[in-house]
Amino acid sequence: MVKVSEFPDDERQAYLDRDMPSFDETPFVKGKPLSERRVALISTAGLHRRGDRLFTEESGDYRIIPGDIDEADLVMSHVSTNFDRIGFMQDVNVAMPFDRLRELVDEGFVGSMADYHFSFMGATPPEKMAPSVRDLVDILRKDEVDTVMLCPV
Repeated sequence: MVKVSEFPDDERQAYLDRDMPSFDETPFVKGKPLSERRVALISTAGLHRRGDRLFTEESGDYRIIPGDIDEADLVMSHVSTNFDRIGFMQDVNVAMPFDRLRELVDEGFVGSMADYHFSFMGATPPEKMAPSVRDLVDILRKDEVDTVMLCPV
């Protein structure tokens, strides 16, 4: 992954000058213990099953990834030229930590793993993702997911 400090001066400054959201308040709601939660993974690595539609620049939609997917059937079509795929190619868990989540479930630290997980294409404006996220919430509810682990890449 390229560091911002390695960007050309004008491109680096453009990134640093972006308006970033501010979070003046963080609501706190005490949830049930992790040992009772059902967890889904959501990545921004542009992951999908082999044969699914490729992600395109600023795709706002997501791809569904079954929890029991064979890692050999998981591919990445993230379109950024600055995106380093080497870590993912060596270990899928860098972008979508299926094995780590399974271990936490097996240890009893986490209650259960969702049947389905999801991937978006990172570097997409949030307003392009909003309609898909609303749809995704319904899918998560049907799977009785009460916790998501965001895996930003």
